Amino acid sequence: MGAPDFWDNNERAQQHIAKLNGLKHAIQPLVAFQKKVDDIAVMIELVEAAGDEEQETYAQELDATTLAMLEELDGIEIASFLTGRFDRNNAILSIQSGAGGTESNDWADMLFRMYARWAERRGFEIEVQYVQPGDQAGISRATLLIKGENAYGYAKAERGVHRLVRISPFDSNKRRHTSFCAVDVIAEIDDEIKIDIPENELRVDVYRSSGKGGQGVNTTDSAVRITHLPSGIVVVCQNERSQIKNKASAMSVLKARLYEKRLDEQRGEMERFYGEKGQIGWGSQIRSYVLQPFQMVKDLRTGIETSDTQGVLDGEIARFINGWLRAGCPRHRNKDIQMEE
Repeated sequence: MGAPDFWDNNERAQQHIAKLNGLKHAIQPLVAFQKKVDDIAVMIELVEAAGDEEQETYAQELDATTLAMLEELDGIEIASFLTGRFDRNNAILSIQSGAGGTESNDWADMLFRMYARWAERRGFEIEVQYVQPGDQAGISRATLLIKGENAYGYAKAERGVHRLVRISPFDSNKRRHTSFCAVDVIAEIDDEIKIDIPENELRVDVYRSSGKGGQGVNTTDSAVRITHLPSGIVVVCQNERSQIKNKASAMSVLKARLYEKRLDEQRGEMERFYGEKGQIGWGSQIRSYVLQPFQMVKDLRTGIETSDTQGVLDGEIARFINGWLRAGCPRHRNKDIQMEE
């Protein structure tokens, strides 16, 4: 950065600065924690040298300090797992309701709220790219762009089918219903990854945005739907009033999905990322949220469970994400395959 020609190429300079910030973000917590460990060593010496009365006071302070450091150490350990090629990138999270009509649509809306609150708790920025309302209530599908350091590294743990069991508020007979929703998470890719898509492989449709109106959102054909004909992948974006901006956002998501699909094909494990979800129904769920007849949320991959269902639905899902990163992160099973650029 001190080189005279560093700012001659602004784009390259910004890439170097971003890399430097990422390295600082990884190293600084370790340096700060090591200083606390050194302070603990000094406190231990004070305890040993103190008299009987002072020793108890110092010992209590030492216990409180070490307990507080455990949570910090836990965060450092989890961050050490996020070494995948795209873990530091933003995440594109999609929710799709399964069979079940209004009940599943309402469950998709609950998941939408849960992930939005989780992202806010972590200090991530959220950009709603697309929401398709349900026929009567809730949403049929939605796409969120979660921006922040290691957003994809954390959010990828949520990929799969989520099952809800509860007394339906839409059933006048108060019967228990089971609903399913699929959550897909891909990394937002940058310009370093080259994905060339011929124009003849795309079908671009424009239409008026749906949902809440105001400020001209629904008065122009600004919403964009892009279909990649060979793969059948469909991407929709309608969050901007400009058709050009919506198309650019949709193309970015499409490229990310195509790149993720290409990685899956190269791994030869199509059950992961796309194929693992399979049918949005019984036998393919990764987590169950039971509100009736008892209250429990259980991750079927790690066995982690809690009775604090309200807390989980309010975005407190770190225990499940951290458990998955520890017990089953793909980094420990298969290293990311480096693709030829």
